[in-house]
Amino acid sequence: MKMRAAVLNETNTPFSIETVDLQAPQAGEVLVKMAASGVCHSDWHVVEGLSYFPLPIICGHEGAGVVEAVGDGVASVQPGDHVSLNFRAHCGSCFYCQQGKSNLCETYTPVLRSGLQKDGSSRISRDGEPIYIMTGLGCFAEYVVIPESGCVAVRRDVPLEVAALVGCAVSTGVGAAMFTAGVRPGESVAVYGAGGVGLNIIMGAAMCGADPIIAIDTNSTKMEIAREFGATHTMYSEDTVSQIQSLTAGRGADHVFESVGLQSLQETAFEATRPGGTLTLVGLTPVGSGTNLPGAIITRTEKVIKGSFYGSVLPQRDFPMFLDLYSNGKLKLDELVTKRYSLDEINEAYQDMLTGEVARGIIVF
Repeated sequence: MKMRAAVLNETNTPFSIETVDLQAPQAGEVLVKMAASGVCHSDWHVVEGLSYFPLPIICGHEGAGVVEAVGDGVASVQPGDHVSLNFRAHCGSCFYCQQGKSNLCETYTPVLRSGLQKDGSSRISRDGEPIYIMTGLGCFAEYVVIPESGCVAVRRDVPLEVAALVGCAVSTGVGAAMFTAGVRPGESVAVYGAGGVGLNIIMGAAMCGADPIIAIDTNSTKMEIAREFGATHTMYSEDTVSQIQSLTAGRGADHVFESVGLQSLQETAFEATRPGGTLTLVGLTPVGSGTNLPGAIITRTEKVIKGSFYGSVLPQRDFPMFLDLYSNGKLKLDELVTKRYSLDEINEAYQDMLTGEVARGIIVF
């Protein structure tokens, strides 16, 4: 079948809206008609050449839609189901899946990096040549063919725009607070970066009962938004470490989260963490880059440094739970979407993201 998609043909060039060919789902695969896809900075890393995927590629890893067809052996979803897409498809049987860490699945990790399906081929082509997909999804297209574990059936009374957010921003942010860091009531939290993921970390910390919750961003216009999502204090000056210490009896925060993916900011966030506290790194720095964290101080202060990938979530368990929280008024996801775009406006959407004009933009099909 023919479909329209935003194709990245070369790094550091705009997305190109093209008509491409899509094959039917094979055994264990699902065809989803896209309804919405989130505009996330991780896709921009691919555009910049900082996150290595083969080209040409269809980016997009946060989405939701309606199942159109399923391949042989698919049992968890059926045509007509509303689904949130999971950019960490998993096998369910490897060492990591058996440990409840499907985000680290050793079967699918190399598959998702390859831009192909598990059988080593692509379901999308242009003039007979394969087109790759980002993280097993490729949401910037009218349809996707994905592994069965790459989607989760969700309740139908939730807008699909909201269901899309669960697939990345919500899971990555709320999950980082709830599951990776395990924030407890009364603990102090500082969050560097008040974009889509940072706002979800703030919401997650608030649901865990944290106090104070300090939001830090260089864009002062985001401070009011951060307060709406649960921040008790906001900062946008450069001297944030001393300010955080002043709010935490001079010690630093119990939990500090870095959601931007800047090495220098990770180092500042480390300084803002109290002795014995936990720094959780959520933002993705460029592949191959390094962060200078002082080993002697880590040893002497017993600071804990954690990586949080996809919020340590279990999608089949946690996607429905997040949407239940939204339906019960506990997660402010309608407010997270600040602008909607058509697929033809995708380059404009990324310019708005880069200038900080939106909390989360959504491509609506």
